Order: sequence, then structure tokens, then C-alpha cells
Amino acid sequence: MFHATMSAAIGGATTLAQMDALSRQVWQAHASGIVGDDEAQGLAEALHSRRNAIREALAPVGIPLGRVTLFPPKRLQRAPERSVAIERRRRLACSGPMPPALASRFTAGQLAVLRIVGDEVARHGACGLPVDAIAARAGVCRRLAQAAIRLAEGDGLLTIQERRHQGRKSDPNVLRIISREWLQWLRRGGRSAAPALLGSIGCKNLHPTDKGDPQSRVVDAEPKKGCRGAAVDFGRSDPVRILAGGRTGRAMR
Repeated sequence: MFHATMSAAIGGATTLAQMDALSRQVWQAHASGIVGDDEAQGLAEALHSRRNAIREALAPVGIPLGRVTLFPPKRLQRAPERSVAIERRRRLACSGPMPPALASRFTAGQLAVLRIVGDEVARHGACGLPVDAIAARAGVCRRLAQAAIRLAEGDGLLTIQERRHQGRKSDPNVLRIISREWLQWLRRGGRSAAPALLGSIGCKNLHPTDKGDPQSRVVDAEPKKGCRGAAVDFGRSDPVRILAGGRTGRAMR
């Protein structure tokens, strides 16, 4: 009687929870001596077969077929052409993203990445752009952008704040510059505080020689005096001596 009842219940079960409850009843009955070994073994095999059939009928919930994650695929940002990316990278690297003493540690691609980070920090106080966006703006790949940021962190130039969320997509990391030299460089707009080379040494401003017409030069308003105290007008080719008595005459030979 018990064997027939359990067989019917196993055939009508539709969930794995019902199968677990029936399995407990079978082995409890076997322990109490209600069913023998052969009957218990037959019921256990029927439970195993029915459990496999229920598992095959179950469909995955929340994850479409052919995908291994719930998150949408990531769309990478890339420059349209390689030549455009190389030109952008070189231009950013040559624009003075940081003081020369710090910039000498990095390559052109890394300097382009740090230029994007420095501009965001100067504008917003911190850089919260995704790595893909930083790499696309700098004209480099994602790996190079990550390596440049990690290298700057290792040199003590900036900090990386991770924003992880359990069970859902994490937010982009927040980058903050902690280097005094770099921050001062950004406040000055990419200019050094040292005076210019020509302004630090005593030099006269040299003017080119005036090669214009001598006749067009401006003559002093006050006449110059000659060797005998008489005023001489040098504005003419033939100098005229102005005598003290008011008479004029040609220069004596």
C-alpha cells in the first residue's frame, strides 16, 4: 500500500521541493520497517529519474540563452582612425600636462592620458571618467590608459578610489591628484614659476642700425655750440655760424 501511494506521488510531483519531501518520507519509512530494502531502492530510483526530468524542464530565469552575464555588453570608445589617434596623442603630450621633472618619467601616450586626467581635475576637482573614455580622448588603448594611471599612482602623484557595488555594475573609479608640483602647475595653467632666462640676467635691448635717409632724421630743437661758443646749425650741409651780434656769415676758412 505504501509503495503504491509513494509511486503515484513521485509520478505527480512537479517541483524539486516536492521530490525532496518524498525522498525523506521514503527513507523514514525504510528506517521504521514499513518498506523493505528492495522497495526502498525502487522508490529511490524513481525519485532520481523524476528529479532529472524536472530539472531538464526548468528554464533559466533572468539570463537569456547564449549569454553568461546579466549586464549589457560594453561598447568601447575608440578613435575613428589610427592616424587621428596618433596626432591627438602627440598633441596632448606636447601641451605640457605636468612639470618637466615629472613628465620625464612617462612616455608620450602616458602623458596624453595624464593630460586628460589633469584637465578633469582642474575643471571638477577630481576625474570620474571611465577608463574607456579617457583612452578614447587621449588616442590610446584601454590597457595603456590603465598602465599610465597605475604608474602615476605608484609614483605618488594621484590616488584611485574604487566604487564597487555588490550585485550590480560598479561605478568608474575617482582619480584625485595629490602631487603639489602637479597641482601648482595646473593652477598656473601649465606655466612654470621660474623667471624667464632673458629676464634673469642683465641684458640690454639691442635695436637694429637705422639705415634710413640721414636727411630725414629729426634735428635737435636746441642748436649745438661750436668750439668758440657760437651756435651752429647742423641741419644744413653748409654749416652757418650765428654770431653773437645777430649777424650771419659763412664759416671762415
